[in-house]
Amino acid sequence: MNLRNVAIIAHVDHGKTTLVDQLFRQSGTFRDNQRVEERAMDSNDLEKERGITILAKCTSVEWEGTRINIVDTPGHADFGGEVERILSMVDGVILLVDSSEGAMPQTKFVTGKALALGLRPIVVVNKIDRPDGRHAEVLDEVFELFLSLDASDEQLDFPILYASGRNGYASDNPDAREGDLTPLFKTIVDHVPPPHAVDEDAPFTFLATLLDRDNFLGRILTGRVQTGVLKLNQPIHALDGDGKVIESGRATKIMAFRGLERVPVEEARAGDIISLAGLTVATVSNTIADTSVSTPIQAQPIDPPTLSMRFAVNDSPMAGREGDKVTSRVIRDRLMREAESNVAIKVTESADKDSFEVAGRGELQLGVLIETMRREGFELGISRPRVLFREENGERTEPYETVVIDVDDEHSGTVIDKMAIRKAEMTDMRQSGGGKTRITFSAPSRGLIGYHGEFLSDTRGTGIMNRLFEKYGPYKGAIEGRPNGVLISNGTGEAVGYALNALEERGILFVKPQEKIYEGMIIGENAKPDDLEVNPMKSKQLTNFRSTGKDDAIRLTPPRVMTLEQAIAYIDDDEMVEVTPKSIRIRKAILDPHERKKAKRQAA
Repeated sequence: MNLRNVAIIAHVDHGKTTLVDQLFRQSGTFRDNQRVEERAMDSNDLEKERGITILAKCTSVEWEGTRINIVDTPGHADFGGEVERILSMVDGVILLVDSSEGAMPQTKFVTGKALALGLRPIVVVNKIDRPDGRHAEVLDEVFELFLSLDASDEQLDFPILYASGRNGYASDNPDAREGDLTPLFKTIVDHVPPPHAVDEDAPFTFLATLLDRDNFLGRILTGRVQTGVLKLNQPIHALDGDGKVIESGRATKIMAFRGLERVPVEEARAGDIISLAGLTVATVSNTIADTSVSTPIQAQPIDPPTLSMRFAVNDSPMAGREGDKVTSRVIRDRLMREAESNVAIKVTESADKDSFEVAGRGELQLGVLIETMRREGFELGISRPRVLFREENGERTEPYETVVIDVDDEHSGTVIDKMAIRKAEMTDMRQSGGGKTRITFSAPSRGLIGYHGEFLSDTRGTGIMNRLFEKYGPYKGAIEGRPNGVLISNGTGEAVGYALNALEERGILFVKPQEKIYEGMIIGENAKPDDLEVNPMKSKQLTNFRSTGKDDAIRLTPPRVMTLEQAIAYIDDDEMVEVTPKSIRIRKAILDPHERKKAKRQAA
């Protein structure tokens, strides 16, 4: 059968997964009466809840005798490690851009990787039916982007389609508002080359690019067969990057992608994307090959992590009440498993063995890992994120990010002021239509930690911020931290409405009456810059004397409830987030007030 391997890349929310849904429907992958969820490729719970793609996934459709293997990739820069590996499996890319938003930072990141590998793009301007669409300007932006990424003449001669993924049509006419996706299928078959340099007579070789687990089959490696033919139960071995044999085994199960299913097959030929079971140690970027092969396939180098957090055993007075995985050994095993399958994450163990330094691409990536562990029953203490510095030529350097902000004109002044405080430099500012301004900054990653929530407040929720790793640049010096102090509980027990009512004038509360609290836990934000120890458990002294005034009914303002990402962004260097399956609490790293003062004196 004819074969085409293609990846769909786009900025977050530009409609990749919705377009794949329609490709399924129109290729006959689903029966007419089959009930299928929307965004069928977003399979795990977090992806469904957040409406984003976190893990790259493979699927395949058949169209007029050609099998098209499609890889749906994540749109967030934090999950870029997934995309970088995936591109080695495909021969072409579909670049999806929103007809209103145009080429965004994440588009630039992945497209640059794809063009560097020599892949030829198909440009699809999606959401063409948007009332604020500006397809002509968007195409100019894409062309300029390709030029800035040193695209070859062949890559610049790209086919253009105008589509609406949600309504299921594509056309070479920008005014089309109906039809089907036949033009897209046709363009993929005509424009994407079949797997090149396929040698079926050579020994079998295969580069592992994705790893997942199955309770019955064990470790499953997904990738593309580079050469040869693999038959069921054939002896194979795994090679690392230096050509050293890691382990030997047999191909106990070979699975090919057919729609949303992985279907067992008897053999796999060069060029096809398959999943393979039978090995217990081999991991991502290893070469799986016939036992006669001793030369590994070179894997794509992955950009290094830029941010790290400390994952510690939960040592609060409430530890072990809500989760069942609380020991350092269990946490270590889970983190090592994650680092194995997710190449963008690095885990190092501390000397005292009860905490782990986890480095990744960004707050969102690490936030998703913490949320996943929390749902699996883990209890953790999480430190404030910190950037990873480097020494270059004897000078300290730090990671910088390109920040693109779309904001209403009236809020642009506030955003520029706030970014200046965070040592960001404005590199571009232009009108983007509809009373909005697009501002581009080059900012140290350190200054952006915790800014997103404040940014949404400043822009009344209308601003859109996109970030992308840019480079390592000179260290910018100290950056102002959180302007306010916190209210710290001075005892353990249950919060009382009477005490909280008196504390409301001190600042914003994070807890409600009857909530369990402990000494050293942060229960609110102080209106002043200093930390303040308070007693939220003080109850009213009851006597048999009547007071002249009738007792006022206590009416408390609803507390500020933080999500996991907001809590991680909020804390300071001497604070932690306690994460359990049911609660997210903020606390001081040192709970005892005397020990805290002693540590502060020593640090000074």
